[in-house]
Amino acid sequence: MDDIVKQAMAKWPNVPHCYGWLALDARGVWRMRDETAQRAEAPGDKLTNAALVGFINRNYLHDERGCWYFQNGPQRVYVNLEATPFIARTDPAQGLVLHTGQAMAAPEQVFMFETGSIALRAGEQLAQLDDRDVAQLLQAMELDGKPVADEGLMAWLEGGPGRLALRWQGREIAVERVTLEEAAQRFSFVQRPDLLIGQK
Repeated sequence: MDDIVKQAMAKWPNVPHCYGWLALDARGVWRMRDETAQRAEAPGDKLTNAALVGFINRNYLHDERGCWYFQNGPQRVYVNLEATPFIARTDPAQGLVLHTGQAMAAPEQVFMFETGSIALRAGEQLAQLDDRDVAQLLQAMELDGKPVADEGLMAWLEGGPGRLALRWQGREIAVERVTLEEAAQRFSFVQRPDLLIGQK
């Protein structure tokens, strides 16, 4: 957390929290949601200012409920998540990089959601893979030890038999089928903190 944020929190400790105004989309883009966007349940405008995006990335945290927020000075700005708390991209040099710019550790678990999206867990970080990079990881997947074709993958995703695994950096990691809702319960994150306003 930035020192200037810590100082502001100490100076103004009781600033009300903000809900619904900030979102993280499934490609790792921060979006500002004004009142019009909130009423329309629209994604909001992309934040493109590099300094602001960097500030948000450095001060992105979660509370005891599993709600993620950006500590903006003394105020918590809660984040609506389109997917998981982190979004990952593949990187030739670092392997996987989170939307915050941090390198992601080697994944310990791999999941496929019902939509075909891929999520990876490393430590306490759960990151859905940017959809533009999914094809790259699919090429590294095997069903019962053999490269998996699209038809076989779809059959497995719909409950078919076989062991799906990702070969990543010399390791074989089993792939589990889960829904996004199940992942949220299992890894204790809240996609819509704005729906919890007033709850303890």
